[in-house]
Amino acid sequence: MKILVTGGAGFIGSEFVKQAIEKKIETIVVDNLTYAGDLVRLKSVEDKVKFYKADITNREFMEHIFKKERPEVVVHWAAESHVDRSILDASPFIDTNVKGTQVLLDIAKENDNKLFINIATDEVYGELGEEGHFYEDTPLNPNSPYSVSKASADMLGRAYYRTYGLPVITVRPSNNYGWWQYPEKLIPVVILKALNNEPIPVYGTGENIREWLFVSDCAEAVFEIIDKGKVGEIYNVGSGEERKNIYVVKSILKILEKSEDLIEFVKDRPGHDFRYSLNTDKIKKQIGWIAKVRFEEGIEKTVKWYLNNMEWVERKLK
Repeated sequence: MKILVTGGAGFIGSEFVKQAIEKKIETIVVDNLTYAGDLVRLKSVEDKVKFYKADITNREFMEHIFKKERPEVVVHWAAESHVDRSILDASPFIDTNVKGTQVLLDIAKENDNKLFINIATDEVYGELGEEGHFYEDTPLNPNSPYSVSKASADMLGRAYYRTYGLPVITVRPSNNYGWWQYPEKLIPVVILKALNNEPIPVYGTGENIREWLFVSDCAEAVFEIIDKGKVGEIYNVGSGEERKNIYVVKSILKILEKSEDLIEFVKDRPGHDFRYSLNTDKIKKQIGWIAKVRFEEGIEKTVKWYLNNMEWVERKLK
């Protein structure tokens, strides 16, 4: 099998690439190396992958890559993904997440790819109250410019399956965390602020709830979907590990032996979804996959990794 991975130098994409190399899969990586992308993430496997620096909206160059490499499977991780940035300027999210996905789908259609894995997010569903779960057939109701752009990409993939017969599988993971995450998301921000004894901003009262999926579990789930998933289907990929944001923050402070006095509640961001929670019965029954890493184990691993890799973090923040 030959796989083309978009966003393969990103946080989750790089973990997927490293697992692909462990499985001895021929792997082509495409990444535009924007602020969040970094080839350092692939240093341990750089001699085993073929890398192209490319913007997925560049149709001509992407066509060249597809024609030259002839991948059998496309795994599309590339995306602008930070909600706060999308609130400040939605344009890059529409360009990359919508236009870029459309370009890839068009080229995959023209090149008769055997499988196109379209990575979405649980945020396409909108939000939940204290109870209930999102199922694969829950209507999409995104609330931020980021989640709208991802919902558009999600629907484009399913439209290309229905209209053109392109073999697309849609994957909707919950919030990922772990090593190599760019220091703009909640967990790395809290770690860095705490280490510097700086105030840790927490939106609202910190009661918002997310389902936390360790990055290695997410990548493993996608490999299982490639192997056993059904074309045209949607699969939720979650851990069942729901935690309030304030719990996450306090867990990190406890590991670092820092005072909770560092917590500073700030004005909530516009349109902040209260809770996400995925029902994962489908992937368990059809594919036999279940997340392995409990949150308490994963957060310990994550904090330890950042403590041992501060040089990379500081370089990314310059």
